[in-house]
Amino acid sequence: MAIPVDATGVSPVIHRDTGGIAGHPRGLTTLFFTEMWERFSFYGLKAILFLYMVSEVQKGGLAFERPYAGIIMATYTSSVYWTALVGGWLADKWLGARRAVLIGGIIIACGHFSMAVNSLPTFFMGLTLIALGTGLLKPNVSTMVGNLYDEHDERRDAGFSIFYMGINIGALAAPFIVGSLAQKIDWHYGFGAAGVFMVFGLLQYVLGKNRLRGVGERPVPQPVPDIALVTKAPEEVESQGFDTLTAVLALTLGIVGFWAGVRWAGAGFVGGIFPGVAGFFFGYIGGTVRHLNRDATLRVAVIFMLFVFSTIFWMSFEQASTSLTLFADKLTRLSVFGFKIESSWFQSVEPTFLVLLAPLFAVFWQRLRDKNPSSPAKFAFGLFFAAIAFAIVAFASTLIPATGGGDLPQVAKVSPLWLVTVYLFQAIGELCLSPVGLSTVTKVSPARMVGLMMGVWFLSISIGNFLAGVMGGMFNEKAEGALLKLFGTVAVISLVAALILALLTPLIKRMTPRTA
Repeated sequence: MAIPVDATGVSPVIHRDTGGIAGHPRGLTTLFFTEMWERFSFYGLKAILFLYMVSEVQKGGLAFERPYAGIIMATYTSSVYWTALVGGWLADKWLGARRAVLIGGIIIACGHFSMAVNSLPTFFMGLTLIALGTGLLKPNVSTMVGNLYDEHDERRDAGFSIFYMGINIGALAAPFIVGSLAQKIDWHYGFGAAGVFMVFGLLQYVLGKNRLRGVGERPVPQPVPDIALVTKAPEEVESQGFDTLTAVLALTLGIVGFWAGVRWAGAGFVGGIFPGVAGFFFGYIGGTVRHLNRDATLRVAVIFMLFVFSTIFWMSFEQASTSLTLFADKLTRLSVFGFKIESSWFQSVEPTFLVLLAPLFAVFWQRLRDKNPSSPAKFAFGLFFAAIAFAIVAFASTLIPATGGGDLPQVAKVSPLWLVTVYLFQAIGELCLSPVGLSTVTKVSPARMVGLMMGVWFLSISIGNFLAGVMGGMFNEKAEGALLKLFGTVAVISLVAALILALLTPLIKRMTPRTA
C-alpha cells in the first residue's frame, strides 16, 4: 500500500494529530516557539536599525543621510525575504524543510553577534548573514506548518493564525528589550541581545524534533510520478528544468532590474541589488511555469495575482520601521503620564494588538464555516484597513507645524494615541491578509512547488519592504505638506487596490474551484 505524502510529495502527512495547542498537531507547538524567538531577534533588530543608521555619531549612530539609510534599510529588509526563494528551492531539492530551518537559525545568530561588534564591516556582514539565514528559515518553517494539515482540514487557517500569534508575541517583546538596551545603553547591546534570543529558538527547535517526525524531511527521488504517491493530480508534476530559455529570461530580467535599480534608487550598486535579484527570479519562475499543465498554471497565476496585492499591502505596512518610526521619534510626544518612553517601543504596539486579536480571528474564521469569506476577499479587507490606517496618519500630520529646520517643542508634537490608532487598523489588516496568505499559498501551489511558491509569497513582502524603505527615506518633517503627500499617497494606493481586488475575487475563485 502506498504511503500518503504531503503537497510537496516528500514528507508523510500527519493524520488528525490533536495533541497540541487547542487540538492542533503537536508539531505546531514546536514551530510556534521556533518562529516566536526567530521573530524576536528579527523585529528587535528592525526596531532599532533605521534609528541607529540616522542617529548622530555623538549618540553612537552612523549618521547616514536619510535617503541613503532608506536604501540600506530597503535592501536589507527586502533581501531578508527574497532569499526565501533560494531557501525554499534548496529545501525542495536537497535539504528538506526541517534541516533548512536549523541551518538558517544558526546563520541568523552569527549575523546578530557580528553586528554586536562596533565596526562598519561587521555591521554590513551581519546584515548579510541575517538575510541569508532568514531565507533558509522563514519559508520552510511556514511550509512545515502547512505540512501538519491535510489540504482540506478545517483547522488549517486557524492553525496558521495560531502560528502567526507566535510571530507577534516575539515582535511584541523585542522592541522593549532590544530597544531599551540600544537606546538607553548602547546600540550594540541591542544587536547582541537579538542574537541571544535566536539561540533560545534554536535550542527549543532541536529539543522538540520528535514532534516533527515525518515533517520536512529531505526529499527522495521520484522519477515516475504515481497517482498514489501525491495528494494532488499527478499531471501537475512535470519537468521543471533550468533550460536555456529559462536561463536567458532570468539573466535578462536580472540585468534590467539591476540597471533600473541603480538609475532609480540613486544609491549606486546597493540600490540595484534587490531589483536585479528580483528580476532574475521572476525570469526563472516564468521559465518554470512553461512546463506546467493548465490546472497548475492557473494555480500559479492566482498566486501571482495575489502577489501584486500583497506587495501593495506590505509597502504600506512596512512603513512602521521607517517613516512611522521617524514620525514617532521626531513628531510624537514621548511621554505617557510623565513616564518617558523610547521611540522604538512603538514597534510593540501593533504586535500587541495582533496577540490580542489573533485568537479572536482564528475562532471567527473557523465558526463561519461555509460562510467564511474567500482568501482574495480577505486580502481586499486587509488592504482596506491599511488605507484607513494611512488616512489617519496623513490627517495627524496636518496637525503638526513644519519645523523649518529646527526641532519641534514637545507641546507642538502629537499625542501617542494617533500612532496607536494607526497600528490598530494595521493589525486588523494584517490579520485579514498575512496568515490567510500563507495558508493559501500552501493550499493552491502545484505539487512539488510549494517551497518555491512560498518563496514567491515572501518575494511580495520583499518588494513591499524595498518600496517602504525607499519611501521612508523621503520622510521630511521640515517641508510643509510633505508628510500629507507621503502618507496620503499610500492611503490612496491601498484603497484603489482593495477595490480592484474585490472586483477580481469572483474570477480568482473560478480559477481555483477546489481551493479558493
